[in-house]
Amino acid sequence: MSRGTGRRTAAAAIVSAGLAAAVARASYGALTRRPPGGEGTWTRTNHRGEPVTLLEGPAVAAAAVTAAAISPGRPARARAALIAAGIGAGALGGYDDLAGSGDRRGFRGHLGALAHGEVTTGAVKIGGIGATGLAAAALLGGSPVDVALNAGLTAGSANLLNLFDLRPGRAVKVALGAAGLLAVSGSGATSAVAAPAGAALALLPEDLAERAMLGDAGANALGAMLGLAAAASLRRPARIAVLAAITGLTAASEVVSFTKVIERTPPLRWLDMFGRRPVAGSSAPADDGMNGADSRSAAASWGEAHPKPASQAAASGQ
Repeated sequence: MSRGTGRRTAAAAIVSAGLAAAVARASYGALTRRPPGGEGTWTRTNHRGEPVTLLEGPAVAAAAVTAAAISPGRPARARAALIAAGIGAGALGGYDDLAGSGDRRGFRGHLGALAHGEVTTGAVKIGGIGATGLAAAALLGGSPVDVALNAGLTAGSANLLNLFDLRPGRAVKVALGAAGLLAVSGSGATSAVAAPAGAALALLPEDLAERAMLGDAGANALGAMLGLAAAASLRRPARIAVLAAITGLTAASEVVSFTKVIERTPPLRWLDMFGRRPVAGSSAPADDGMNGADSRSAAASWGEAHPKPASQAAASGQ
């Protein structure tokens, strides 16, 4: 890449990230002023007994997709694939946020229920995000092997980032770390990761302060867009390695608590707590048990993910 091309790419990425951040803040402000369906639809009670809103997720997803759609410096097919990944995964995540019960957790729980004739919202989301990944990969193009590989990266990344949405700010930090690694990889992913990274960074303060949470809508959209960015920029051997890592972590999440691993690893614990409010009576948050595959049940660890109690709703005028 020539120096001039590099400068243009960096400038386009800055524009995309800035636009995404501005749209994220504006969308979040508009949504919290007039929540669709009323405030209670989006409110959950966290471990402190305080209300948090799920509206961060739709705001982040909408901002990332908007910036990806109108920012300069991206090939048409890659732009269309990025938009499809964000819209599809965000919409399916939002469906699970609002309609899911959280009774089933992880692939094992949702697919086990499906085997017994019960179609959970999580099962619908698993199938839908798989289809989204395939559609985005087809838009991106390539050989059948590449399409299959890219579909796995997009869908797998959407699910994996959701598994980290267990504590305030954790999923956003993971998304920003992944975006940074892709940006410095020399693979040309900078412009593709700028939109989701800018949107996530803009609302990180709300997440860390426990005023809002990504939920499935935000985590799935960010993960899918970052996975698509990797698919569009990395060489095949690197994509295979990344997909293998995603698959391994997802399988491990069924039997190992990510939070336990983080708590037992001082550098990870420090990063996890950086910027967060102290936890009363403890230097670390309580354990969450197994991760599960949807942040509605995972959020029960820090966001409780329960509808606002009637007494609170009445007190707030709902």
